[in-house]
Amino acid sequence: MSTKTEPLVLGIETSCDETGVGIVRGHTLLADEIASSVDEHARFGGVVPEVASRAHFEAMVPTMQRALDKAGVTLSDVDAIAVTAGPGLAGALLVGVAAAKAYALAAGKPIYGVNHLAAHVAVDTLEHGALPEPAIALLVSGGHSSLLRVDDLAGGVTPLGATIDDAAGEAFDKVARVLGLPFPGGPPIDRAAREGHVAIPFPRGLTAPRDLAEHRFDFSFSGLKTAVARWVEARQRAGEAVPVNDVAASFQEAVCDVLTAKAVDACREHGVETLVIGGGVAANSRIRSMAQERCDKYGITLRVPRPKLCTDNGAMVAALGSHLVAAGAAPGSLGLPSDSAMPITLVTA
Repeated sequence: MSTKTEPLVLGIETSCDETGVGIVRGHTLLADEIASSVDEHARFGGVVPEVASRAHFEAMVPTMQRALDKAGVTLSDVDAIAVTAGPGLAGALLVGVAAAKAYALAAGKPIYGVNHLAAHVAVDTLEHGALPEPAIALLVSGGHSSLLRVDDLAGGVTPLGATIDDAAGEAFDKVARVLGLPFPGGPPIDRAAREGHVAIPFPRGLTAPRDLAEHRFDFSFSGLKTAVARWVEARQRAGEAVPVNDVAASFQEAVCDVLTAKAVDACREHGVETLVIGGGVAANSRIRSMAQERCDKYGITLRVPRPKLCTDNGAMVAALGSHLVAAGAAPGSLGLPSDSAMPITLVTA
């Protein structure tokens, strides 16, 4: 172990289209280097798994070296290596896990295969310190919309609800395409919404009394996406201009309304005083402001990492690895698997 009391952990993230390498000591971020292949996917309107896997393979070594240089350490200095083992794209995960095993074997370091979603919760510790337990976590990204109760991040989390069709980030991408905005859709919709008005009453999925009885904390954005597409198509058929900014603002409001309302309701129902929001969609300006308003109303402490830490990155993997090392969790073996469908109930592989 390091001569310092807090563990020095290196994290590798390759679950989708970003190659991330982060280095943390305890709750202190030392390096967070990212190589993104998003531009290579833009012409397809979505992430292409084979393209992502090849990009990870090419970016891994230079991204690793940049992170080590930024942190001012060598591989031999770290106490452990953590890597995203799932969920994510199968091929992309394999690249990261294989790289982590190679580095761990070469340097003689313990390895931890960690859950991508749990890492999105852990990254908040780099911003706000140790996570109060219990806490409620709302994770919103391109592939996941989940509500979790976190009683012990090292031991596991309890799922309260999840998306039953399109995740929030996926809906942003599809609506952006309908509006002629670039991929990925989150940032351009956020920018357009700031210039628009919430003028269109788009539906809020799974919020009717009948739905709440069965899907209290679940999410559905497929109907909302379809409603936006039909509204735009109707305007176009009528030969009328599409008010892109107003559509963006109204769509964004519907998404953020459902997400924040259910998250705050989960806190109140479970008697939990801390809400953590993570994942790429947590970088959205409206979800951050609406969540703050609603948390303030009910005396709930809101914790949201800065936008750069919300999207996929190596720092979040290193943060979870640091938490596991400090908690005395047993490392994995060099035979640890990757699992594209890794359940959130498993923090480590």
